[in-house]
Amino acid sequence: MHSIISEVEDKQRKHHVVPVRTGDTVRVSQRIEEAGKSRVQVFEGLIIRTRRLNSLSAVITVRRIASGVGVEKTFPLHSPLVEKVEVVKRSNTRRKYLSYMRERTGKRARLSSVEFDRAGINYVPDPSSEKLPEEAQEAIDQAETKEAATKEVEAAKQKESKDESAKTDDTKKSEDTKDSDSKEARADKKSD
Repeated sequence: MHSIISEVEDKQRKHHVVPVRTGDTVRVSQRIEEAGKSRVQVFEGLIIRTRRLNSLSAVITVRRIASGVGVEKTFPLHSPLVEKVEVVKRSNTRRKYLSYMRERTGKRARLSSVEFDRAGINYVPDPSSEKLPEEAQEAIDQAETKEAATKEVEAAKQKESKDESAKTDDTKKSEDTKDSDSKEARADKKSD
C-alpha cells in the first residue's frame, strides 16, 4: 500500500523545488485563472512558517504588508499553480514559526540578513535539457578558477616559507661556526 502511495506522490511531485526556510524573503509566482484567462501574479513577502518541506504536501506561509494591512498567503510548493519561488533575501532565525512578526511593524520587523549564493539557490534545472545556463556555468567556472588560484598562492607561500626557514637555518649555522672560530681565536690570543 505504501509503495502505491509513493508512486502516485512521485508523479505529482516537482523534480526540483527551491530550498526555502523560515525567515527568507521570497517572490512567489502563482498562476491565476479567471474567466477563461490565465495570468501570473507575483507575491513577495517573508516566510513566517514552513511545514512538511520533504513531503508532497510541503507548504509555506508568506506574509507581506499591503496598503498598511498584513496579508498572509499559504502556498503548496508542489502545486502546478505555483510556477516559481525565488529567494530574494535570507535571514537568521532560530524558530520554525515566526508568529511574533505579526505584531511588529517598521524597523522592529527587520531580520538580520545573511549572505548567500542567490544564483545557486534559485537555479532550477530544466528537466528537458541537462545543460546548465550560461550564467550558472560561468559562476561555476569562476569559482573553480578562484579555488585553483588560491591553492597555487598557498603552495607558493608554503614553498617560500620553507626556503626562508632553510636559509635562516643555514645562516645561523654559519654564524655559529664563525662565532665558535672567533672564540677559539680569542682564547688562543689570551693563552699566548
